[in-house]
Amino acid sequence: MPKAPSPPAGSGDSGRVLVGRLGAAHGVKGEIRLKSFTQNPADIANYPALSDAAGTRSFTIEALRPIKDDMCVVRLAGVRDRSAAEALTNLDLFVDRADLPAPDEDEFYYADLIGLRAELADGTLFGTVLRVMNYGGGDILEIAPPAGETILLPFTKAVVPRVDVAGGRVLVDPPEEIEIPGEE
Repeated sequence: MPKAPSPPAGSGDSGRVLVGRLGAAHGVKGEIRLKSFTQNPADIANYPALSDAAGTRSFTIEALRPIKDDMCVVRLAGVRDRSAAEALTNLDLFVDRADLPAPDEDEFYYADLIGLRAELADGTLFGTVLRVMNYGGGDILEIAPPAGETILLPFTKAVVPRVDVAGGRVLVDPPEEIEIPGEE
């Protein structure tokens, strides 16, 4: 089972992990919507330093209130009006990997999946995991096959029955409608 975060895209190559994305301004006093990718959405406020993708700007959550499943409204230090909040719309927030708790034995971070081999049950290479995405209907793995266009697979137990981060692979059982590279 995944621990957290469940980002829509890979982010594990820089030692930093995507944990949230700022959305639209909320009201006129500088509050802003935040989509949290942490297992418990409010846990994003527990990280002492959130930063942008480049790692050049730091953000601290002063206040947080949940508004639905993975969405919160936050007040960030130094953001006091709607214009300042609007300037942060769609900004991804990252934490250093070292600041995340170690996953339990059967848990992993989605960022750990990026770059893993995707193999069929017989060990045949299906491709390499490029990203984990979620557009609201569930998690999706984007796989780069050895040749051709990327393939999207639902990240469910039926389609991805085994995740072996230590072994560098995920076992995939693609649905019938997915063409397996090399098969005709």
